[in-house]
Amino acid sequence: MAQDTLFSKIVHGEIPADIVFRDDLVTAFRDIRPLTPTHVLVVPNRVIPTLADVTAEDEAVLGRMLRVAADIAEQEGVAEDGYRVMINCRDHGGQEIYHLHLHLLGGRPVGPMVPR
Repeated sequence: MAQDTLFSKIVHGEIPADIVFRDDLVTAFRDIRPLTPTHVLVVPNRVIPTLADVTAEDEAVLGRMLRVAADIAEQEGVAEDGYRVMINCRDHGGQEIYHLHLHLLGGRPVGPMVPR
C-alpha cells in the first residue's frame, strides 16, 4: 500500500481544503499557494507517486484528471483565453509532493514553460 501523502489526507477529508470537484476517481482543490488567479490541483484519489509510476490500469484515472481539468477551466472562466495544465515528475521536474497531480493554471498569461 502506498504511503499517505498530504494530498491523500485531503482526499480522505483529514485535512481541510477548498474542494472544487470530487468523484470516485479524482479530487480537485485550490492550491493554497496559487501562482495564478486560478490554480487548481487535480489528483487521483489513489496514491500514484509520480507520472513514471503510471501503469496501463491507471489510464482511466489519467483521462479523468484531464477531463476534470478542462471542465474546471470552463467553470472558472479561463477556458476561452487559455490555461496551462502541468504535471511535474520527480526532483528535476519540480515535483514537491509524491502523489501524482496536475496543476490547472489560468486567469492571466503564464509565460513560457521554461525561461529561455
